Amino acid sequence: MSVQTTEQKKEEFRKFLEKTGVIDQLTKVLVGLYEEPEKPQNAVDFIKRSLGAPQESDTDQLKADNEELKRTVAELHKRIEALQRELEAERAKK
Repeated sequence: MSVQTTEQKKEEFRKFLEKTGVIDQLTKVLVGLYEEPEKPQNAVDFIKRSLGAPQESDTDQLKADNEELKRTVAELHKRIEALQRELEAERAKK
């Protein structure tokens, strides 16, 4: 096994970033930030939004929707069980 120097590791990582399009995407976002006529209060949030990260309000709504759907699924499972019991009772009568 050969031990890589720090410079070799940096170069490999740079190639990885280039190959996967990270450098291009970050460059586009930073150019967009540079070209903004009014600089945002929070540059990190600007970068996150530009890269497509969901905003907190989006995630809050998704969490609420998820909880509602979980409750609905639980209710439907209970309803299925009740209907199966009714069906078994009807079959037993025959």
